[in-house]
Amino acid sequence: MTTYANLPAPSPEQGLNRYLAEIRKFPMLDPEEEYMLARRWVEDKDASAAHRLVTSHLRLAAKIAMGYRGYGLPQAEVISEANVGLMQAVKRFDPEKGFRLATYAMWWIRAAIQEYILRSWSLVKLGTTSAQKKLFFNLRKAKARIGALEDGDLRPENVAKIAQDLNVTEDEVVDMNRRLSGSDASLNATVGSDGDSATQWQDWLEDEDADQASAYEARDELAARMELLTRAMAVLNDRERDILTERRLSDEPVTLEELSARYGVSRERIRQIEVRAFEKLQARMRELAKGKGMVVPA
Repeated sequence: MTTYANLPAPSPEQGLNRYLAEIRKFPMLDPEEEYMLARRWVEDKDASAAHRLVTSHLRLAAKIAMGYRGYGLPQAEVISEANVGLMQAVKRFDPEKGFRLATYAMWWIRAAIQEYILRSWSLVKLGTTSAQKKLFFNLRKAKARIGALEDGDLRPENVAKIAQDLNVTEDEVVDMNRRLSGSDASLNATVGSDGDSATQWQDWLEDEDADQASAYEARDELAARMELLTRAMAVLNDRERDILTERRLSDEPVTLEELSARYGVSRERIRQIEVRAFEKLQARMRELAKGKGMVVPA
């Protein structure tokens, strides 16, 4: 895809308010103009058309990125990752499906941000189960729903409610809350220093209500990746497949010791098989994804 040499980029030196002001200069597109630009990109690989599609949606990427504050990561980098997701969305957007680019791009932007956050936060600290990752990204919203916005440890009744709502243990709620506490910013804090006219954090929060088309796109993308994973698993032998599934694809991973007893080999041998199987699976998924124009994260 085009390199976007003239695309604005947020940086600590530049200042966030200056970047936000800069991207507001790019005009929004009406539906017909967006459609024609998308057709030019799809049919002719017109880089200028793709550039206009991206720049007209930079405000959307920044708005969604602001909703992921509080993870202890530089906001400029989160916005940059959001822009990467936006570019991927433009690359894959099909205007013939009948909905707007913004609808389609929201999923790609959120996915890019979340992958960046998970890469930046050690998965050793986070835990590897899907429930723990769900807790990581949904704890603040769960706290807000029950009015538990105070700093520090949660009250026992709030811990119990959140654990029930997110289907995790109370200990996991307490642990995750302590890791993330102290990083929340006030929703009324200003972005920059323009006085009364400065933008507030709450002005940039994303709308969590995905519309039907966005939900369909997310479901289709998940289905495509699951199909890719299923096909790629064929490259593994039975033992490799079982060990990888138990260790990395299960919500409750089996310990090395349990698998060591099951197969009658050392824990180190199980670990070696797991690593080799994962590398083989990744390589095969990249081969299959390349043929479908998909991207498999490293």
